Amino acid sequence: MIGKFLKPSGGDCLWEEDKTDVDQTSGTAFVFNANVSLSVDQQKQRLPIFESRLHILYLLEQYQVLVLVGETGCGKSTQVPQILYEAGWCENGRMVGITEPRRVGATSLAKRVAEEMHSHLGQLVGYAIRFDDASDPSTTKIKYMTEGILLREMMSDPLLRKYSVIMLDEVHERTLLTDILLGLLKKILRKRKDLKLIVASATVDAEELRDFFNQNKKKKEMASIISIEGRLYSISVFYSKEPVPNYVKGCVETAIKVHEHELPGDILIFLPGKEEVDTAVEMLREHGNQIKRSDKKLLVLPLYGSLPNSEQLKVFRYTPRGLRKIVVATNIAETSVTIPGIAYVIDCGFQKLKWFNPESQTDALITVPISQASADQRAGRSGRERPGKVFRLYTESAYSELSEATPPEMQRTELSSAILQLKALGISNILRFPFPSPPPAKNVLSALELLFALGALDERGNLTEPTGLQMAEFPLPPLYSKALLVSGDMGCSEEMASIIALMQVQNIFTRPQGGQASIKAKVEKRKFEVEEGDLLTYLNTYNSYVKHLEDEKEWCHKRFLNYKALRRSTELRERILRLLRKMDVPIVSCKGNSVKICRCIAASFYPNAAYLHPSGVYRSVRGQQDFYIHPTSVLYNVQQPQWILYCELLHTDKIYMNELTAIDPAWLEELAPHFYHKTSVDYG
Repeated sequence: MIGKFLKPSGGDCLWEEDKTDVDQTSGTAFVFNANVSLSVDQQKQRLPIFESRLHILYLLEQYQVLVLVGETGCGKSTQVPQILYEAGWCENGRMVGITEPRRVGATSLAKRVAEEMHSHLGQLVGYAIRFDDASDPSTTKIKYMTEGILLREMMSDPLLRKYSVIMLDEVHERTLLTDILLGLLKKILRKRKDLKLIVASATVDAEELRDFFNQNKKKKEMASIISIEGRLYSISVFYSKEPVPNYVKGCVETAIKVHEHELPGDILIFLPGKEEVDTAVEMLREHGNQIKRSDKKLLVLPLYGSLPNSEQLKVFRYTPRGLRKIVVATNIAETSVTIPGIAYVIDCGFQKLKWFNPESQTDALITVPISQASADQRAGRSGRERPGKVFRLYTESAYSELSEATPPEMQRTELSSAILQLKALGISNILRFPFPSPPPAKNVLSALELLFALGALDERGNLTEPTGLQMAEFPLPPLYSKALLVSGDMGCSEEMASIIALMQVQNIFTRPQGGQASIKAKVEKRKFEVEEGDLLTYLNTYNSYVKHLEDEKEWCHKRFLNYKALRRSTELRERILRLLRKMDVPIVSCKGNSVKICRCIAASFYPNAAYLHPSGVYRSVRGQQDFYIHPTSVLYNVQQPQWILYCELLHTDKIYMNELTAIDPAWLEELAPHFYHKTSVDYG
């Protein structure tokens, strides 16, 4: 059992009843949105940002950059674009562009704003995310997009001439692309005096950002700050008396207690990653199946980045009467989105972050404590539509010891994709680029060396033609782009397009938890497995799926395959093939010749090679790090190959390799002689 929770003031224990929104005569809760009976215009007028709309417009007239600090729930993400549209900033064929760190934020916000403006999604209001564009150049005036989309638009239109205002939302997350866009837009603003920039966030060091744009002391200041009040309802925060040893189990037990003892209202649980989310969802569904009372049933939904859009959007539907919705999410739900009905938030206190080690050349996803800014953002997910309660599975003293903000992604991640994009945008001197938080020199050097090895950069650090330019055009990491580009010469471009598309979706194999279903799923998966490894197993599965399109749903269900993921991969494959045709890469098939495919993988993923050390573990060629095969890999329970290539590393108690391909080591010397040469090794 979990310990009792305390208010920060140290008051008495657990969950005093809050009956502010309960009909005292009936004992039933009102609809969560107190303004739901009002018209859309009246609801908008109730938002805190409504009173500041004239101030926002005035400051935009006076300054080129506006740093907008608005607390969670003030309406900045949905209302600012509408304020700009109504003020005439979308006239003369121009539009307002809003960037979001995550695709679920871009799609859900676009849908909400389209509803508020009484427009069909994709017309007046649209969105664009990777491999999915729901906007019309002739009619769209408000465009939500992920940061990567705006970066790609800069390649074809460096001055962003079709935009009158750009709004960077959720800047406090300081993603890699956020920092790149801040630096690029600083340059663009000097060239385009008519372009306006709004930098928006719930928690951000506003003065630091203002000074970033006001660095030229000789000229008139170009940036100003506006702060907007936020939350619509009060929030009560409870801390655990003692640390919780198992935060997944602790979150589940807390959710069950909330369900049993608290008033109606949906629950949002924050966990670090997909594996933890899936485990918690399974535990909660098992508990829900045991509930007999029809008015106490649970609707348990996961939310993480690799879920298909249709699955992600389920959490935004209003909860049916008689059910309590429990959303179990990663930090994808931390910003940008409001999930209707959330009254309770359970925060485990951890998140997964990418950290790059230039010494071992490993870019790993590790679990670390969240920052105070993230904790406050998570708390802000409640209190949006009614008074909320937040249960933190850590002590108040632990909260005070958390760092104030999460380290910028620019300072902790592998930079090859970012540098490739900057080079494609004409930034020749990366070291002098105005990053808000400059990256470590070792990380920059490592990325430059990798891009040079892949043939994307020449000896002077410039993009090569055509390889470098073509790699920059793919919305994929450099190793994946390289694999597609060399696949034509290797005679397997059709197969590589399938493999790369399958690697962009969530797991194509479903994994039932326990019982006969789990055993059957493993048996069915073995029918597709091949000794060459995971990537060719994916291809084998996809080729079988394509042969059964007439009954694809039933066929996938019987074989425990993710139908939606396979269907999505088919769409991505077609888009990849269109890009390859555009680049004049021959579209050819190897007709089942697996050696050609493995050689193609070796010709591109060769930096990710590992060999079987006499000690029984794998060692990376770069960095000599100990690696282990992930239990979900098809190579886990077979005779271990001497040499393998990995696509993904997962850090837990050990470093696990996933998405593996067994190779002949002679291929490395043949296909990448500039990177590998033979030498004798004394194992001691």
